[in-house]
Amino acid sequence: MVRHIVLWNFVEGLSDTDKKEAGQKMKELLEPIKELVPGAVKIEVLQNAQPTSNREVALVSEFETVGALLTYQNHPAHVEAGKYVRSVTCDRACMDYEY
Repeated sequence: MVRHIVLWNFVEGLSDTDKKEAGQKMKELLEPIKELVPGAVKIEVLQNAQPTSNREVALVSEFETVGALLTYQNHPAHVEAGKYVRSVTCDRACMDYEY
């Protein structure tokens, strides 16, 4: 299994309402991709950061293999979602690991 974790902050200038709406749209764009990619086990967008966090939104996903992760990353639905995600986020951090 491979876990893929991505963390972002929202771009400057977004109100709290805008951030909530942007996080919801990210969720709506990314989570359904699980059903399109063989080997995708979990795709979840989270936006309930605690005050101790230094990122505002996270993507936590799991794949059966590295190949499934690569398929996800190159899937047209992910590429399209990425355009929106990049328009509302910054300070991206990512970690992929096998477990």
